[in-house]
Amino acid sequence: MLVALKDIDDRNGPRSDAPAVSLRDVTCTFSGSSGSKPYTAVQNINLDIADGEFVSVVGPTGCGKSTILNVTAGLIKPSKGSASIFGAPLVGGMNPQSGYLFQSEALMPWRTTVQNVMLGLEYRGVDVATAKDRAAWWLETVGLGQFHDHYPHQLSGGQRKRVALAQTLITDPKIILMDEPFSALDIQTRQLMENELLDLWAADRKAVIFVTHDLEEAISMSDRVVVLSAGPASCIVGEFSIDLPRPRDVSEIRLTSGFLDVHKAIWATLKEEVLKTYGKRSARR
Repeated sequence: MLVALKDIDDRNGPRSDAPAVSLRDVTCTFSGSSGSKPYTAVQNINLDIADGEFVSVVGPTGCGKSTILNVTAGLIKPSKGSASIFGAPLVGGMNPQSGYLFQSEALMPWRTTVQNVMLGLEYRGVDVATAKDRAAWWLETVGLGQFHDHYPHQLSGGQRKRVALAQTLITDPKIILMDEPFSALDIQTRQLMENELLDLWAADRKAVIFVTHDLEEAISMSDRVVVLSAGPASCIVGEFSIDLPRPRDVSEIRLTSGFLDVHKAIWATLKEEVLKTYGKRSARR
């Protein structure tokens, strides 16, 4: 069971009945290098993520999936449109209610696992002893209780990903942003991590935006799958509710008829956008 950290940091504030994340007419245009035209990554994105909802975003390479995460995290200010977090406009920088799990682990090689996990609490002014105790608890929770004093180079890829997951969750974010977090893992480790994430999420449901290129991963984990069009100026071309029973085992759910039906429906939309991307590449050649 996930532990609430209200005794450590109550700056996240109370939850509201508003969506955890609400993007309205979000457009992100980036200036080009000297002589090149500006590039519009996403255009007119309207998306709501309910509190406790697990939503995956899929689409062709370069369609702006990570841009949506970065807008939600407050790392990018939209060129047009707005982002709101639990009903409050996101202005002035970072979203303090979000935790971000990147594709590559942001682990400091000179710090042990427990020191890496406790880092977020240290930045929040939590005393070292309390932060270390919490970090040790989280390492136990993700199955690394015997690796407190190991350094990142002494861990496998799956173990480093567990450390990164604990590092993200220890601050008790209300919104969890994940950018292809398991893509570098072998298939067996990947499925173990997917199930572990679902178990942690089910214990204390947070809003999750999960970016992936793997449609099977998206379906097996999510309540809803959002499909983006081929870029530039990507937009939402499909939203699909995943009405599959929970709890789920990601390897077993993929063998069910319900999974295959929803996969077929989503792939019909996604395939068209992927082919557009390949067509553009072929034209450039």
